[in-house]
Amino acid sequence: MSDYKLKLKILRKKCPKFIYQNYLYKLSKNDLEIFFNFKIEPSIYFRPKVVIKNINKSQIRKIGEKELNNLVFHLGLMEIPSYWKATCSPIIEIKTGPLNSKQIKWWQDLIIGGMGQFFYENKIPFQKPKIISHINKYTGVNLLISPRNRYLVPIGGGKDSVVTLELLKNAKKNIRCFSLNPTDAAKKIMRVANCKEPIIVERKIDEKLLELNRKGFLNGHTPFSAYLAFLSVLLAVIFNYKYIAFSNERSSNEGNVKYRGKTINHQWSKSFEFEEKFRSYSKKYLAKDIEYFSFLRPLYEIQIAKLFSKYPKYFPVFLSCNEAYKTASGAKKPSKKWCGKCPKCLFVWTCLYPFVEEKKLIKIFGKNLFKDKKLLPIMKELIGERRFKPFECVGTKKETVSAFYLSWKKYREQFSVKMPFLLKYFERKILPKYPNLEKESKKILTSWNNQHNSPFEKILKKQLSKKG
Repeated sequence: MSDYKLKLKILRKKCPKFIYQNYLYKLSKNDLEIFFNFKIEPSIYFRPKVVIKNINKSQIRKIGEKELNNLVFHLGLMEIPSYWKATCSPIIEIKTGPLNSKQIKWWQDLIIGGMGQFFYENKIPFQKPKIISHINKYTGVNLLISPRNRYLVPIGGGKDSVVTLELLKNAKKNIRCFSLNPTDAAKKIMRVANCKEPIIVERKIDEKLLELNRKGFLNGHTPFSAYLAFLSVLLAVIFNYKYIAFSNERSSNEGNVKYRGKTINHQWSKSFEFEEKFRSYSKKYLAKDIEYFSFLRPLYEIQIAKLFSKYPKYFPVFLSCNEAYKTASGAKKPSKKWCGKCPKCLFVWTCLYPFVEEKKLIKIFGKNLFKDKKLLPIMKELIGERRFKPFECVGTKKETVSAFYLSWKKYREQFSVKMPFLLKYFERKILPKYPNLEKESKKILTSWNNQHNSPFEKILKKQLSKKG
């Protein structure tokens, strides 16, 4: 038995049950404070906290106690994977709200699909916990108010939410931004976009979980976008918005690697598969009139990059490099700059390069990434020539090959100086393998995926068809 499997076996024996004990919430001044109480038997306790800013009592009263309880209860269910993963306890016991057999299966499937990377990186078998609910009959909820035809747009720090925001603004839609634990980039994007009164949510992880991580308990990736989905429905109900326009793209449907007969997808909770599952669950068990969808679902990442290139006012502020917000060894604060060393940086650079002046890109990233020989292994992974696609929010292997081709083509046409290392490598080693890249790249840039739930097809198609 491997060390990883032995650790899992010991943890599951020592910690046989994860319990969702209860939740509570209170209005403190103008903030809604929500607490969840979890226990891992025999004696590990967690109390994570969520704070939704700027809510008044009348907004809460209009919802109805039963309906609000149900939404808060479900947000607590979505907190569970972050804490359960420490021990993978064989039983999850729900003491505080109703779950029927169909719901239980839905949550078990979410753990398997959304935490595939966690199981892969810990080299352990998939663990589908037995979920026990003390209240197994769902009685249903009916919101007391009908949501208004307004639009919530979640804002991260990257290019995708910028494109959604700008296109819906240009279409004169009544929109409002929201952001969970907003980074500096997200705050700056909302300021540049002139988002008035954005909804801000603070999520605080219980410090005990970090202690367990330091002690060697299990740790790893959880489906963050699934958490955002449940949070967004709660916000839509509280603030009275009918539409929730996410910015998840077609590219997120592609997985990374096979493991124990399943495809591991770092972006599973951004995929169309999850979107369909969540929409069905939400309409039945959360709020039937709320429309959760992804505005950019028909497009590849490289198509979104082309659209983003038309909004240079965001170039100095957008930032989707995950390394930028990690504190380096010996450093007091995160750099909050593109690191220029990770798969996300190289992918975003390569997608933008065909559509943005090189000088402007160098100003954003601090250097020409195509000149960095150390990025060759990452380049090979992104295009499917080595190992597997990195566990990052990056595009498909096919579109990344096209992005490198379009970048190579642009450089060859515009510059007479020596070609940078990565593009030279692409020219010599990769290009000969793809004789139809010109045609395939044009096809990708004009591609349209009909598997989507967006009610704004015309808005997106109009932008896609514009020249330049």
